[in-house]
Amino acid sequence: MSSHPVHGLPFLPGNTYRDPTKSVYHRSQTLTYRNGYSRPVLPTVGIGRDPITVNQLSQAELDELANKRPTLTYGQVKQAPSSSFIPSYVAFDKKVLRFDAFFQEDVPISQDEHYRVRKDFLESEGIELNLPEGIPPDPYTELRKEPDRTYTTPPDFDRLKQFLTMDRKVLRFFSLWDDSGSMFGETRPVIIHYYLMDDTVEVREVHERNDGRDPFPVLMKRQRLPKSVKDLRDTFPKCVLEISDKEVTEWYSPRDFTVGTHITILGRKFFLYDCDAYTRDFYQENLGIQDMTPADVKKQKEEEVKQEIPPYNGYGLLEDSLQNCLTLVPKPPKKDVIKMLENDHKVLRYAAALDSMNPEDKGRRFILSYYLSDDMISIFEPQVRNSGIIGGKFLEKSRVPKPGSSMDNPIYYGPADFAIGAAVEVFRHRFIIADADQYVLNYMKAHKHQFPCEVLSSLEKHLQPQEGDRELGRIDFQEMTNGSAGKYDLDI
Repeated sequence: MSSHPVHGLPFLPGNTYRDPTKSVYHRSQTLTYRNGYSRPVLPTVGIGRDPITVNQLSQAELDELANKRPTLTYGQVKQAPSSSFIPSYVAFDKKVLRFDAFFQEDVPISQDEHYRVRKDFLESEGIELNLPEGIPPDPYTELRKEPDRTYTTPPDFDRLKQFLTMDRKVLRFFSLWDDSGSMFGETRPVIIHYYLMDDTVEVREVHERNDGRDPFPVLMKRQRLPKSVKDLRDTFPKCVLEISDKEVTEWYSPRDFTVGTHITILGRKFFLYDCDAYTRDFYQENLGIQDMTPADVKKQKEEEVKQEIPPYNGYGLLEDSLQNCLTLVPKPPKKDVIKMLENDHKVLRYAAALDSMNPEDKGRRFILSYYLSDDMISIFEPQVRNSGIIGGKFLEKSRVPKPGSSMDNPIYYGPADFAIGAAVEVFRHRFIIADADQYVLNYMKAHKHQFPCEVLSSLEKHLQPQEGDRELGRIDFQEMTNGSAGKYDLDI
């Protein structure tokens, strides 16, 4: 409440009172505008619109000023100067004549520049100047010139709405990274995730069991991928600074990822061959892309290069020579252990004569032994006195191929080939089967299904003749081996 002085009393404390009914305490404005300029105004009323008489003239003073006429106290009135005259310091105030000039200064100790253009200003008057001309640029000025600034108007896209509506929604693509062009490179399967929440991309590598790679699944961490970048100068320190958002003109979006196409991510080329069901539905509903057929990326079976084995040279067994072609360190060929155990110490013995055109070979008799455990043949010649030929082992245990068989796939002699009167060619030596042991006949009768009928019948006719039908030229197998079995090792 404002205080009011009591009429007739001095304006002192205790001589004033407050108006209890007053409720307005506004202050008057002391600032106004005229023609666009601010001007101060002396307040005419105080707080609560109380009148102020301190800064105002009384009515008598106002009447006196209105009726007062100005009079000169000293002398006559002086004539004012002509309005057309303006002093020079007023007429040329803030007016300057400016001339641009330059001179070329040599820079002898710099590798970046050979000269530099310098600017000065002429302030003298009365000098006749040539026509204006442009200032040539110098390398130093061009080097320090700032690039033209470009401004990109920020879009009105609502990032918060994208975050709230697209949270935990991810597009998933199955892709192949073809790195076969580099040394020891190959085609690797990867999975590309596109996060709709913030338009970031992540690449994960698919590992298989025993693939020989370290178990690091993330090939590229989650980040935004620039699609096109401004043309940067050669002086841009790419090896130190990363490309910021100002240099990027366009980012990758879901429209850039399509099944059946290639996409380049940070210099690496990926082929998108398939996607999951949610990604396929998202493209159909939001982008109108219906064709999302998976591409066939199955590896075609490589043609197996047939290993060419060199021809057999005739030295040693074929199985042993073959191991030298299969491995660097030869291993002994595998043997039929069951056959060796079942037929151990089972030997089929035959008496054979050497069929030769040489007259010295006539009358030579041999014992041919066939080992059922490993299908090998050994030939022994009994010693005959006064024959001029030293007997003994004619052939060590070995497998004998049939004549006409190939060296790569030979066919060896078996018990079915040893019939009475049959010819057996052993390494260019021809033998005629003349007789057999009784054990051979018993073995063939026990295994009839393994031998031809003519072989068995030939042995039966020869070993079981009727009385009086013994052939005159038949070789007695027992007489041939008597006296020599104990002296020589016949492997019986």
